[in-house]
Amino acid sequence: MHAETEPSFETTLLVRDACLCLHAQRAARALARRFDLALKPVGISSGQFSLLMSLNRPKPPSLGSVASLLAMDRTTLTANLKPLERRELVETSHDGADRRVRLLSLTAAGRAVLTKAVPIWKEHHAAIEAELSDSGRLRCDLVLLSR
Repeated sequence: MHAETEPSFETTLLVRDACLCLHAQRAARALARRFDLALKPVGISSGQFSLLMSLNRPKPPSLGSVASLLAMDRTTLTANLKPLERRELVETSHDGADRRVRLLSLTAAGRAVLTKAVPIWKEHHAAIEAELSDSGRLRCDLVLLSR
C-alpha cells in the first residue's frame, strides 16, 4: 500500500479550470437563474417550466416516464410536483389498467401558465443561443453526456 497525499493546490487549479462536471454545474445554475428571472412574471421557475412542458402531451404520462425524461428520481419528481399540485396546475390520477401507476396531467390552469410562459421561453432561449458559437453542437454534446 502506498501512502495517500493531500491534493496539491495545483490539483485544485486543474479541477477549477478543466473539470467538465464543475463547468456543467456552473453553466446549468447560470442558465437556470436567467430563465427563473424571465419566468418570474408567470409565477414559475425554470425547473417548473420544464416539468410542466414534460406533461404537455396528448395522453397523461406516467410518473416514471416523466422522471426518466427529466433525469430525476421518482422521489425528487414527487417533491417537485407538490407545489404545482397545490396551485392546481397539475393533477395526478391512477392508470385504469394498473392502479400502481400514477399518471400526471396538466390542468386548465397549468395549460394557461404554459401559454404565457412559452413566448417568454422562446425569446430568452433565442437570445442565449445567439450568444453561443455553436448551440447545435453544444446541445448534441449535452444529450450525449446525459445518456
